[in-house]
Amino acid sequence: MSGPEVATVVERKTRPTEIRRGMSMKQDAAAAVEDILDQIASEDSEIVLLFCSPQFHVADIAAAVRRHGTRQTVVGCTTAGEITPAGYRHGSIAGISLPRRHFAVSLQIIEHLANFDIASGIAAAKSLLQEHESVSRRFDQPRTFALLINDGLAMREEAIASAVGDALGHVPLIGGSAGNNPSSEEPNIFINDRVLTNAAILLLASTDLDFRVFQTQHFEPLEHKLVVTRADPSRRLVLQLNAEPAGQEYAQMLGLKREDLNSFVFASHPLVVRAGGRHYVRGIQRVDDSDCLQFFCAIDEGIVLSIARSGDLVSNLENLFERLNRDLGGVEAVVAFDCILRYVEMEQTQLLPRVSELLSRNKVVGFNTYGEQFGMMHMSQTFTGIAFGGDSS
Repeated sequence: MSGPEVATVVERKTRPTEIRRGMSMKQDAAAAVEDILDQIASEDSEIVLLFCSPQFHVADIAAAVRRHGTRQTVVGCTTAGEITPAGYRHGSIAGISLPRRHFAVSLQIIEHLANFDIASGIAAAKSLLQEHESVSRRFDQPRTFALLINDGLAMREEAIASAVGDALGHVPLIGGSAGNNPSSEEPNIFINDRVLTNAAILLLASTDLDFRVFQTQHFEPLEHKLVVTRADPSRRLVLQLNAEPAGQEYAQMLGLKREDLNSFVFASHPLVVRAGGRHYVRGIQRVDDSDCLQFFCAIDEGIVLSIARSGDLVSNLENLFERLNRDLGGVEAVVAFDCILRYVEMEQTQLLPRVSELLSRNKVVGFNTYGEQFGMMHMSQTFTGIAFGGDSS
C-alpha cells in the first residue's frame, strides 16, 4: 500500500491568507454561478477555479460568468462529484479563489486533443514556462507549481502529462480529468466565457506561500498476476487477460462469476502495475457485453498487472493531513482531485460522512475525477493535489 508522497520540514507559525473557498447548491446555473462568484471572487483575486456539477451545461456556466462581469480569470470544469467546504456534494458548484497578493498565474490552452502531438505539447509548455518567468518576478523567492485540467473523455491524458511534465522539469505537476457522463458529447471545460471542446488547460502558478503536492492511495497488491494478452490501447480496452476473456478471467481470479462484476468490485479490487518501485492503479471503468474491460488509464498488451485489495482509506487520509499540517504549520487550503472510484468505494462502505468531515476540516476543495495527474503520470483511484500553508512572511 502506497503512503502519501509528502516531504517533512520543521514546524513553524504562519498567518492566514486571503484564499477564499465556497460552494453553491442553487439549482439554476446562472444563480449558482452568481452565488459562488459573489462568495469568492474579488478585485484581489488572481484566479478563480470552479468545479461544477454536470447537471449544469458548461455553455450556461460560461454565459453566467460573462453576465456576472468579474474581471478576474475564471477557469472551471464539470465533475463526477464536487468536494466543497462542507465535504462531498452532487449538484453543486465548488470554488476557490487564489489572491493576487500571494499568487501569479499564467495559462495555456491545449486544443485539438484528438490530434495531440507530444513534440508540440513540449514546445507549448516550455513557451508558457518562459512567459511565466517574468510574471513570477514580483515575488522575491517564488515557488512554482503546475495544474492541469484535462478533458476526461478525450483519453489523451498520458500523452499530455508526459509532454508537459517533461517540459516543466522540476516544477511539480498535479491535476485531474474533468468528469461528465461518459456517453455525453457535451464540453466539460471553460475559461471565462469561452467553452472549450476536446481541450486541456495548463496553469502555471508562482507563490510566496509554502506548499506541498501529494498523491496517495490505499491499495496493496495481491499475488494474483494477470498478463494483458490482447488489448485495444486507443480505447483503453483489454480484450484478454492470460489469453482468456478479460472479464471472465478477472472475475475468476476474485472467486466471482462474470455476472457479479460491478462498479463496487472494480473500486475495491483494482488492477495495479509496478513502475519505478511503486504500484500504480489502473482503475476499471466497466465491463462490456463482449467481456472486455475498459480502463480509466492507458493499458497495452504485455503489461503484467496484479489484483489489489483495499486497505484503510480513512487512516491513509488522516496520516496525509497530519503530515501536511505539521509540515506547513497548518493547512490554509487544499485543491484536490479524487477518483470517482474512490467515491464509489466510500459510498458502498458507508465511509462518505466520515471522509467528508475529514476533508471539510482540512479545508479541501476539488472534484471527483476520471483520472489524476501527478508529475508525468496519469493514474486512477488516487487522492492527488496541492496543500497551501499560511503566510509566513
